[in-house]
Amino acid sequence: MAGFTVTIRREGKTQRLERDALDTALDALEFELRALTQTSRRGPVSGIARTYEPAEIVAVRGEIAGRGVRAGVDVRGDGTAEAFTGRVRRRVVAPARGESAYDALRRVLMA
Repeated sequence: MAGFTVTIRREGKTQRLERDALDTALDALEFELRALTQTSRRGPVSGIARTYEPAEIVAVRGEIAGRGVRAGVDVRGDGTAEAFTGRVRRRVVAPARGESAYDALRRVLMA
């Protein structure tokens, strides 16, 4: 049985990958999301009361779950990525100078 599940969600599609170790789960998360970043860009979307800009839209969400870990990365419609921890109450992981969202998530989870 795998220790960590990597879940990638985009446009109603869900993909799950099983990994034994946290570092390989983080590698799989980064690989899959980086591959989808360019194809998942979005334009503005009009809702009932307002228009949502690409930076406000989560185009792809990748999550890691297992052994006390609940975290992931949201790729926005403009191609930017934001790391988070938690499941119900998500807490944004602020990247340090020169650090990507994936590096920031790795720093927090591997500490």
